[in-house]
Parts: sequence; C-alpha cells; structure tokens
Amino acid sequence: MCKRNLKKILALLFLTLTANLACSQKKEFRETTVDSLTFVNNRKILNSLITDGFLKKKFTKENVQIPYRFLTPKNNINDQKYPLIITFHNSTRIGNDNENQLEPFAKIWLRPEIYNEYQCYVIAPQFNKRSSNYEKNSDGIQISKPSRDVFALLELIKNIEKEYPNIDKNRIYLIGYSMGGSTAQNLLSIAPNKFAAIISVAAVPDFSNLKKLSKKNIWLIHGQKDDENPYIGSLELFNRLSSNGNLIFTTFSNLNHNNIAIPLLLSDEIPNWLFKQKK
Repeated sequence: MCKRNLKKILALLFLTLTANLACSQKKEFRETTVDSLTFVNNRKILNSLITDGFLKKKFTKENVQIPYRFLTPKNNINDQKYPLIITFHNSTRIGNDNENQLEPFAKIWLRPEIYNEYQCYVIAPQFNKRSSNYEKNSDGIQISKPSRDVFALLELIKNIEKEYPNIDKNRIYLIGYSMGGSTAQNLLSIAPNKFAAIISVAAVPDFSNLKKLSKKNIWLIHGQKDDENPYIGSLELFNRLSSNGNLIFTTFSNLNHNNIAIPLLLSDEIPNWLFKQKK
C-alpha cells in the first residue's frame, strides 16, 4: 500500500473517530462538597414552602390504589401547551397519607422562581410499598424491577392527559431520587416512547430494555461515595448505553447517597435541562 493511500485511510479513520466522539455521551465529574449547614439550610428552604398548590387526588385501577398530588401551571392558559413532570419518591416516603411523597424533587416546582419561569403540570404519586425492588444480576450488579403499581401509572397519565388536553405529549418527563430514580428508569423501560426525558439520581439501574433507550434523553446523577445504591450501577448503565449521544452522566465525586440531591435543590439546573428536551 502506497504512503498516499495509507494517509488517506488514516485521515478517514480519524474523521470517523472524531465524529463518533462528537455525538457520544457526556461524562462529567463535579468536586462539589456539602457541609452540614448547607445541608440543613437547603432542605429547610424547601420544607418551608406551602404545598397546598399540590391538589390531593387518588387513582384507582382494579386492586391498585395510588394517592397522588397534582400541581397545575401558574397561568394554565387553555390554548398553551405545558410539559408534564412525574416525580417519584424514595423508600423513606412509602405510605398512603398523600403527604410524605412531596420530597425535595417534588417541592422544587413550588419555588416561586421555578413556578413562574418553568410552568408545567406535576404528578407526585405515593406508593404504599416499594415501587422498585432490587436484586443482583449474573454480573453481581444490583438491578431494579418495577412493582405492579408502576405499570398502573401509565393509565393514570393517560387519564390526566384526557382531563388536561393542553399537556404537551412531546414533553413528558420523569425524575426521581434513590428508589424513585429506579422507578423512573423502570417506567422509561416499560414505555420508552411515552417520555421525552428522565433525570435519575442515585438509582439502582434497569437494564431490561436498553435497545429502546439508545436515543432517549437521559441524565444520570450519582455520588461516587454512595454505599447504599452503589455508584457502579449507574456507571455500568452509562457504559451499556455507549451509543446514546443524548446521555449525560454526572458524578459528584465527594458526595454520598444522603447528600447527593442538595446541590440541585436551589438552582434551576434540573428544570432548565428538562424543558429543553423533546421527543
């Protein structure tokens, strides 16, 4: 092979590699730390918000009952389309009081600056038992599987869409922390064509339908010091979705399971990213 042809082949390989890298996933590390004062203050600000705007409702299908809270946009103009957020609670919020599921990732939508700027519908369901159950796969990686109630949520969403036709069906988003992050992944795997984007924080991954997730807008967030829901699970999911150029994996190098959400609560980073995503 002549040197000229070899140079052309090498140049072509370089361009191909460069193009692939340009549309590949985004992996970032943040060195954020959270001291005890920041932890207490950030949660205190959210806990002080009045939650009356979240209407109390209950969904029933056969033997499944799911209490949920429902937030409407501030203006809610009939001829204007609004996104729909479904936010999932962690395992400490299991119950049926229709109160306790309003954890920080549900309450961020009540912050005045967020409620004014990022108007949307929000569903916050509450599960009376684990919504996601964990087990180890053949590789020793902990994985999550959905409960029966998670499947019923698709009917709840369908009902809400009928009642509020100005929901933008191209911008339905999932978000959750810990068990809630796992449940968000479960629901995305069950019905990938239904949702525009997902933010999954400190979750146990769901590998059940990876082929259908190859182009989904996914933001994985995990603390590298997480010893409850192991960090390796999100890392493995990131690696298995290597062809997905719409995947972001954010690692907080200094944070653990209990403080991973704190840096995200008083900024607009979560709504800002979600609102840019469409099917």
